[in-house]
Amino acid sequence: MVCQSMATGFLNFDANAGANLLPAARDAVISVLDRAANPSSIHAAGRRSRNLVEKAREAVASACRARKEQIVFTSGATEAAALGLSPRIIKGRETYSVGTLYVAATEHPCVLSGGRLADRIAIVPVSDSGIVDLAALERMLQDHDDGAGAPMLALMMANNETGVLQPVEKAVSLVKSHGGFVFCDAVQAFGRIPFDIASSGADFVSLSSHKIGGPQGAGALLLANEDVRPEPVLTGGGQERGFRAGTENVAAIVGFGIAAEAVMNHLEDRESIAGLRDSLETELRLISPEIRVAGEHAPRLPNTVMFVVPGLSAETAVIAFDLEGIAVSSGSACSSGKVSPSHVLLAMGFSEDMAGSGIRVSLPVDVTDAGIETFLMVWRSIVNRLRPNQAA
Repeated sequence: MVCQSMATGFLNFDANAGANLLPAARDAVISVLDRAANPSSIHAAGRRSRNLVEKAREAVASACRARKEQIVFTSGATEAAALGLSPRIIKGRETYSVGTLYVAATEHPCVLSGGRLADRIAIVPVSDSGIVDLAALERMLQDHDDGAGAPMLALMMANNETGVLQPVEKAVSLVKSHGGFVFCDAVQAFGRIPFDIASSGADFVSLSSHKIGGPQGAGALLLANEDVRPEPVLTGGGQERGFRAGTENVAAIVGFGIAAEAVMNHLEDRESIAGLRDSLETELRLISPEIRVAGEHAPRLPNTVMFVVPGLSAETAVIAFDLEGIAVSSGSACSSGKVSPSHVLLAMGFSEDMAGSGIRVSLPVDVTDAGIETFLMVWRSIVNRLRPNQAA
């Protein structure tokens, strides 16, 4: 078997849920755990831990073309989103209340829920390709009640289920023209496509360690402008310059930094990965001509394809792949293991039955031709068993 995770023994075609832990990141985590110390302590061991955290901060910042002062470490992207989706935003010496959070309909559940802004959400529709409807957003902003507070937009850079890339810069320009703020989930884009925080224009950007080969338990919120700050969620000891209280998870942060250093090399492989993804789609259509690829006409991440097979339960297919030693998913991995119709596909206009038939394949950075062939062989076997009259 190729492209297998050493930890699970699976052919990991569910990289958007979690990339395989990089050996260098694993070694770094173990090394830190063997010499654990509180990075806020002033003794030698504490200073060593602080230096490790700051080195990791520099690595993450460099990978985003940002400055280390712009990085706030969190326990993961969900906490980063909770911090960024702030009901009050400090800009210079002024504090702005957020009146309405405009959320694209295909956002990740941790953003779609609104966090601290859950009671003031307005959903922005998307096209059948999964791209945010900028005309609808403009109408909503024109009708925005400035008296209730400033508008805020939550728009991800790349969708975790379909891989569809959003026109973040255009959306940011639109929101800024109405005096608003922007939160951008860049979790899936980081390490898969080039980007820097300045060009995105967003005020706050979330990242995750385990999506790029680092350990679970670390994430970050990037502050595009140090003069624009969210109101903290966790207060207390003043860690992370007061943005996030609590002793830093030094081991996970160090692993995150190692992965961030490595991730820049993966960008060079994005065209070859996109080629393998396109070959996979072509072969899938030969085996199952009735499939539909979500967002196929939109720009997408090079590693992601979500295909819908009418009449075939995604849960059944995911289990069948699992029994053959291949990890895929039916969408987001953040729903407590539930398999239900994809809210992303529903927002794109798929019927509820079709939305329950979506299978996400997200390729790892070390994907090979042999891995693709193995996947297709297994898919052909699954189709023959579950839909013998329609197998090609």
